[in-house]
Amino acid sequence: MVFVATNTLWAQLATLDWKLHNIGKVRQVITNTGGMNAKFDILFDYPGLINCEFPPNSYEEHLTEGGIWIGAVVGKDTLVSVAQGEASPREFFPSDAPWDTIWVVNKGNTVNIPYWPGYVGVSDQDFVCRYSDYSPASLKVSGHTPLYLDVIQTSYAWSAHPLDEFIVFRYYIIPTKTDLHQVYLTSWINGNVGYAEAPGFGLDDVSFFRRDKMLSVTKDLPGGPDGTAISPVAAKIYPPSNEAHALKLTYIWYNGRMQGLPPRDADRYAQMSKGIIMQDQASTGDGTKSMVSMGPYDISVGDTLHLMVGLILGEGLKGVYQNADYLDWLVKQNFKVPSPPPSPHLRVESKNRRVTLKWDPLPGDPNPETYIDRYRADKDTLPFEGYKVYKSTQSATGPWTLLAEYDLPDDAFGPNTGLTHEYTDVGLLNNLDYYYAVTAFAKPDTVIGFPSQESSLNANAVKAVPGTPPPNTVGKVAVVPNPYRGDRAYNSYNPPWEKPASTRARWMEQDRRIQFINLPAQCEIKVYTLAGDLVATIPHNDPDKGYEDWNLTSYVGQAISSGIYLFVVKDTKLKNVQVGKFVIIK
Repeated sequence: MVFVATNTLWAQLATLDWKLHNIGKVRQVITNTGGMNAKFDILFDYPGLINCEFPPNSYEEHLTEGGIWIGAVVGKDTLVSVAQGEASPREFFPSDAPWDTIWVVNKGNTVNIPYWPGYVGVSDQDFVCRYSDYSPASLKVSGHTPLYLDVIQTSYAWSAHPLDEFIVFRYYIIPTKTDLHQVYLTSWINGNVGYAEAPGFGLDDVSFFRRDKMLSVTKDLPGGPDGTAISPVAAKIYPPSNEAHALKLTYIWYNGRMQGLPPRDADRYAQMSKGIIMQDQASTGDGTKSMVSMGPYDISVGDTLHLMVGLILGEGLKGVYQNADYLDWLVKQNFKVPSPPPSPHLRVESKNRRVTLKWDPLPGDPNPETYIDRYRADKDTLPFEGYKVYKSTQSATGPWTLLAEYDLPDDAFGPNTGLTHEYTDVGLLNNLDYYYAVTAFAKPDTVIGFPSQESSLNANAVKAVPGTPPPNTVGKVAVVPNPYRGDRAYNSYNPPWEKPASTRARWMEQDRRIQFINLPAQCEIKVYTLAGDLVATIPHNDPDKGYEDWNLTSYVGQAISSGIYLFVVKDTKLKNVQVGKFVIIK
């Protein structure tokens, strides 16, 4: 069954939204249609997404899609509504109300969501959304018969060990029109595990279920064209309690593209209610899909059925199992555990070969030093301990190097250096990108042995470009490097002179770069061959930046060849002109 629609149509029928969980070590997109994927999706434009990436910047992907299915008996029919599933179009959508987006709530904050007044944040990064199978967009889906369900979805992520390698989903399922009987709930994942840019990505995965842990796992086999993955991906199921019926549990994996996936409601319901646990998968294929289904439940109009699923990553199977145990402990704690201080508000000042960071709180900023944590077993409600300063030469998501640590003096934790709110990094290269983050961290809770909690590096990461201000006019414009040599691995420099876009790991031809430096604030650069043919025109208009990059591509989109080239820079304000030349050797 194929489902095609234009973005314009759905924009009229539904308020579509997505957010990215990125506060911990798992980068996972969340949509307000109940799906866990926006890659290659016509409704959610997120080009180049590495879906369910772990660890950060590894380009290791784990999920193609995932979501819930809900099936029930209605009269003589068995109906199923699907959030995401390869053999079916999505059938859940938000309404067209402007507030039916994804709400972002931090731990302890209170937000009045129209369908959840007084919502209080549970994790370091909560996402809250609502969708239904009978919205205007849902009713446009060909062949779909709704169960008339509202689903409120929350997802939780944490920034620090030992809670930063999983995401928790909670589904609140509410029938709005008729009482539902013989209800089955399904957690569906399409696992593809491995290095996402490999040509044979996801072709050597296997899936299995561990009943004692209620854990559905997809694992990459060693070797193969996509390498050996660091982490499997697992879904840990917490079924709703059911006093009326004994729980019937089903686990089925599907090998290969759409093999065995039922497109019709009746066939899908039959599999959801089958009550079998398949043996571990032995053969591999084009992706591995699996589902865990549980039921039956009876639910009346206005009542709520609650399903919880943990999406778990980790260092190998051992790490996944350990994180599953951490999640069990967290659930027993009712998610009431020590938390990190809020991230300080980071400001950056760039000058010649140096960058200065400042993070003293300004009026209206959160103050990490006065935050209150009521969920500590040691009863220390003001547990702030210090700050850490990090630097990356690669990207705003790391990898990070610790530059400095400042903590409270005269206590039993850390080096007792004393606090400061400023740091200057010197000896930098001008006109190159550097990235910085400052985190706040708490004392460990020694009563329960809970480690120090640190705010997210991603929460306040900033880019800084040291350099000199633009000169008054032309006269000292130059090209670097000159000559440009195609046999140099400029992308291996530290910081890299050339680097791929953030959506991919590999350098490509369009990532080549030369730089025109010492530019006035307003000017125009024209590049010519020695024969006088125009190659490119590069405008520059920036009062703070005295340089401009060029990727060695002509105005018609062709990569230029080796040779000597002329540049002409015209000061568009004072009308002065400078002419120079540079050499390209490929």
